[in-house]
Amino acid sequence: MSAPARRQEGLDDLLDLARARRADYLRDLEELVSVDSGSYSAGGVNEVADWIERRLERIGFTVERVRLPSTPDGHRTGDALVGRRRGTLPEAEGGRRILLAGHMDTVFENGTATARPFRTDGSTAYGPGVSDDKGGLLAGLTALEILGDLGVDAYDELVLLATPDEEIGSPASRPLIEATAAGAHFGLGLECARENGDLVIARKGVADFRLTVTGRAAHAGIEPERGANAALAAAHLTVALQDLNGHWDDVTVNVGVVRAGTRANIVCPRAELRIEVRAATTADIQRVTRAIREAADQPGVPGVTVQVEQLDLCPPMEDTPASRRMFDHARAAARTAGIELGAAATGGVGDANLIAGAGIPVLDGLGPVGGADHTPQEWLDVTSVPQRVALLADLIASLGRAGTT
Repeated sequence: MSAPARRQEGLDDLLDLARARRADYLRDLEELVSVDSGSYSAGGVNEVADWIERRLERIGFTVERVRLPSTPDGHRTGDALVGRRRGTLPEAEGGRRILLAGHMDTVFENGTATARPFRTDGSTAYGPGVSDDKGGLLAGLTALEILGDLGVDAYDELVLLATPDEEIGSPASRPLIEATAAGAHFGLGLECARENGDLVIARKGVADFRLTVTGRAAHAGIEPERGANAALAAAHLTVALQDLNGHWDDVTVNVGVVRAGTRANIVCPRAELRIEVRAATTADIQRVTRAIREAADQPGVPGVTVQVEQLDLCPPMEDTPASRRMFDHARAAARTAGIELGAAATGGVGDANLIAGAGIPVLDGLGPVGGADHTPQEWLDVTSVPQRVALLADLIASLGRAGTT
C-alpha cells in the first residue's frame, strides 16, 4: 500500500462535524449502555443489534442479520450483523474494501445496567460497556454517518461487522468473521483507544493446550513399584513448561490447571494439564508448540505417556509493514489537529486477531479513549469522542481510495 491520498475535506472539517454530533453521541451511548447485553444474554445482544441495524439502514447500508450456531458448549448467542455499502470507485480502478469491526456484547450480567446506570461526571462517562465496546462501535457508526452526509463514496465497499460473542472468544462468530474478512483490503478495529490514547498495532495470539498424562495405578502401600505416577510426571512437566518463559521475547507460557489422582493410597494413573501460550507472532507460537511436544516426549517418569492436544488457536495480530503504514497515516492526520498518537502492542486478544489471521492488515483501538474495561469503574473520555470520530472518518475515506495513488 502506498501512502493514501489525503481527502479534500480536512481533518478540521471532520472535527467540526463530529463536535456537532457530540450531544447525539452521548444520548445514543446512554441508550446502548442501558441495555444488558452480556455474552450470555442473547435477548439483550439482539436488542442492541436491532438498534444498530436500524442505524445502518438509515445511512444507506444493506444489512444481513446472521443467526449463529450454538457455541461448542451449547450456548446460544445473539445475532451478528454485517452491514455493506458499495462505493463509486471499483476495486479495478483503485477502490478498496474496508472492514470495520466491533462487538455488541459485554462481560456483565443481567441487572448491571440498572444497578450501575450510565452517568457522566465532568468529562468522563461511566457504565457497563461504555468503553468496551459500545463507545467504540458507536464511534464507527458516527464516522460512517459523517462520511455519508458529506457524500464521500470513493471506495469499493464499506463493511461494518458487529459480533455478539467477542468477550467469550467469538466461538460462534469466528467463521463469519473470517468469511467477512476475506477479500477486504484493510481492517479497522473499533475497540477503544488505550488509556493514554494509543492505537493498537499488535495483539498477541493465544494457543490453548491440554496434556493428558497416562500412568499406571498400583497400591501405594503394598506395591508402589508396579505403578507409574502420572501426578509426578505432571509436576515435572509443569516445571519444564514454566521454564519456557524467557526463552523468546513477547512469549508467555502458563500452566493454569493441573488435575491428578482420586485417592491418596493409589499411585496416580492419570493427570491433566491445561496450558495457555501467548505470543506476538505465529512463528513463536509454532516454536512453543514444538517445545511443548518435546517436553511431553520426556515426562521424566518411566511408564508414563503424554498426549498433547491443541484445543484452540487465536492467531496473533502482528505488527506488519502494511499495518504500520496505516498507523503512520493516522498519526500524520492526527498531528494536523494537535493529537499525538502512539502505537501499542497488547497481550489481550479480540476480533481483530481473527481478521489479521485472514491476512488482512489491521489497525485497532480506533474508538474514543477509555479504560478500566471489565470492571465497575469502566470509563470513557467524552472529550476524546469528536477527535477520534473525525480521525476514524478521515482514515476510512483515505484508505478507501488508497489504490489510486
